[in-house]
Amino acid sequence: MGKKTQHCLLLLLCLSVLVHYSAALVFWTAIIEIRYVNSNNTPEDKYCDCGVYGRNSPVEDVYGIVALPKGDPEGCGSYHVYNRNISSPPWIALVKRGNCTFSEKISAAHRQGATGVVVYNVDGTGNSTLQMSHSDKDDVVAIMIGNSQGMEIAKVVKNGTEVLMRISVGSPHGPWMDTYWLYFLSIAFFIVTAASIAYFVFISANRIYSLTMHRRSEKKLKSEAKKAIGRLQVRKLKTGDEETTSESHVCAVCIDSYKAGEVVTVLTCDHIFHKACIEPWLLERRTCPMCKCDILTALGVEEETKENLSAESPPGVTVITVTGGEPMYEVPLTDPASQHPDRQPHLYDNRAFQGDSEAGRR
Repeated sequence: MGKKTQHCLLLLLCLSVLVHYSAALVFWTAIIEIRYVNSNNTPEDKYCDCGVYGRNSPVEDVYGIVALPKGDPEGCGSYHVYNRNISSPPWIALVKRGNCTFSEKISAAHRQGATGVVVYNVDGTGNSTLQMSHSDKDDVVAIMIGNSQGMEIAKVVKNGTEVLMRISVGSPHGPWMDTYWLYFLSIAFFIVTAASIAYFVFISANRIYSLTMHRRSEKKLKSEAKKAIGRLQVRKLKTGDEETTSESHVCAVCIDSYKAGEVVTVLTCDHIFHKACIEPWLLERRTCPMCKCDILTALGVEEETKENLSAESPPGVTVITVTGGEPMYEVPLTDPASQHPDRQPHLYDNRAFQGDSEAGRR
């Protein structure tokens, strides 16, 4: 697996963890509507978006008559806590927080047929609420309201007035819905996306640059190899030459023995090969197939290109002058330090062997 794939998987994992964590912090408000007839026989309707659905509660609408626990307002117990044993007409339990867990309160009310449970906060908390956790009872609609609202409803019910309550789904709240959090997530997403694009562009540009430089280098080396090949000694074998009479002399490229009339190339290391065989080899590899001698280094082509030396050779040095569609060059065959006064320059013209190369192989 490449580094790029690993980075993408890590980014997706981080985003999924962030989404899961933020989803766990989201809560839904509950809208409370109550209706009853006051002491003056006047209908009273009250409405507030003041409840919070429990963390494990179904987010649904319910309605019913409000019922209080017998004696203990906190509704704890495993027996008949309410004066109701049926759910028709539907009823909603109103209990106070404390003395037992939320799950125990909700279970006690649901056991006697309550369609929903409203828990109001403890004394001294005003209208503050929180999101209840009741994992042991997650099939009943349960909400929490503030202490002031709960005490007000409980007081009306204690006076013998029938109170009808409707619980409706409000709006979601949490880090995903907070304006500043949305700004933060938008900026973070933009930064991550921009960084990913920048990384991809950088990797792609670096790869393209490397490939371009490699192609240029190869093209330059081939050009220099072509120039160096044109400077090599080329001769045509004759009957009686050592290469044609000895079976130990074979072309290392094609593994064929030499025959009279064939055109051969002599490398700077004195190894001989068929001209048609060695030239494609040298264009690609630029080294002798037998001793790995670099013809560019041996002929000084690279140094000549870098230093832009003059084409004129030092006096008194044995040279080969060759042509092949290129300008004339003079290349030393021997080390300039080992000059011999009696040795005369030998000139070779490769144009005489251009047409004989293939003909000699037939």
